[in-house]
Amino acid sequence: MPARLRRAALSILHETRVVYLTLLKILVPALIIVKVLESIGFTQWLATLLAPLMGLLGLPEELSIVWAATLLTNIYTGMAIFYNLSLDQALSVAQVTVLGTLMVVGHGLPVEGAVARRAGVPWWLTLVMRVGGALILGMILHHSYQTFDWLQQDNTLVWQPGALDTSLSAWLWAQGQTLITIFFVILALITLLRGLRAISVERLLHALLFPLLRLLGIGRDAASTAIIGITLGLSFGGGLLIRDAESGRLSPRDAFLTLAFLGLCHSLIEDTLLVMLLGAHLSGILWARLALAFLVIGVLARLPISQRKSVHPGADRADAS
Repeated sequence: MPARLRRAALSILHETRVVYLTLLKILVPALIIVKVLESIGFTQWLATLLAPLMGLLGLPEELSIVWAATLLTNIYTGMAIFYNLSLDQALSVAQVTVLGTLMVVGHGLPVEGAVARRAGVPWWLTLVMRVGGALILGMILHHSYQTFDWLQQDNTLVWQPGALDTSLSAWLWAQGQTLITIFFVILALITLLRGLRAISVERLLHALLFPLLRLLGIGRDAASTAIIGITLGLSFGGGLLIRDAESGRLSPRDAFLTLAFLGLCHSLIEDTLLVMLLGAHLSGILWARLALAFLVIGVLARLPISQRKSVHPGADRADAS
C-alpha cells in the first residue's frame, strides 16, 4: 500500500475511533438508564400520564402506551406494541397518521436527547420541541383531517411482525449488534466524506444547500452533516457534528441549530417507511414533520437562545436541568 494511502487510511480510522468513542460514552449510559426505567414500570407510568391527552388528538387512550414506549425507546418498540394492542374499535387512516406523526417526531428521547445535549441543545429544549411539537402537530392534523373529512376510511395494516422477545439476553444481543453496526457506519460515512471532499463534491453540496441553510440561519459548513442526519439518523449525524463542533470546524451556533433541526427532522427515509407499515399517510409523517422542523428552527435562529458559547464536554451543565 502506498505511504500516502496508508496515512489516509490511518487518519480515517483515527477519526472514526474518536467519533465512535464519543458516541459510546453517550449511548451506553443512556441505553442502560432506559432499560432500568422500563424494568421499574416507567413506560406504563408515562402512558398513564399521556392517556388524557390522547382525546385531544382524536385517539383512544389505550394508544398512549404506544407513544410512551416510543418516546422512551424507539419506533420499532412502539410498532411492536401497536401490533399487539387489542382495541375495541377500528382505527381510521387519519388516526394512525396522527399516531405515526407523534412517533416520528417524538422517539428515543433518552438516547437522542443525550446526543443533542453533547452538541449544545439543552434537555428542556429537546423535550419542548419533540414532545410539545408532536402534540401540537398531532392536534392540527386531527382537526384538519376531521374538518375536511380526509383519510377517514378504516386503516389496513401493511405488515405484521412476529412475537417480540423481551428477555434481557435478547436486549443485550440487540444493543450489542447496534453498537457494532454504528462503528462500521461511521467508518463508511467518514470515508465517504473524505472522498467527496477530495473530488470537490462536498463543496457542490454546500453550494446547493446554502440557500436552504441560510433560510434556517445555519452556516454552509453544516451541509454534509445535516444531509447525513436527515437521511440516516440523529446518532450518526450528531456524532459527526459533535466532532466538527469540538474541532472548531462548526461554530457553536451552527452546531446548536443543526442538532435542533435534526431533532425534529432526522432519518427521514427509515422512520417514514417504518411508520407507513402501520398505515400512516405521508401528509403527516413526512410533509407535516418537515413543515414543523422548518418553522421551529426558523424561529430559534432568530432568538438569543441559539447563541451557545461552548459544546465541549461538561460545559454549561446547568442548562441540562
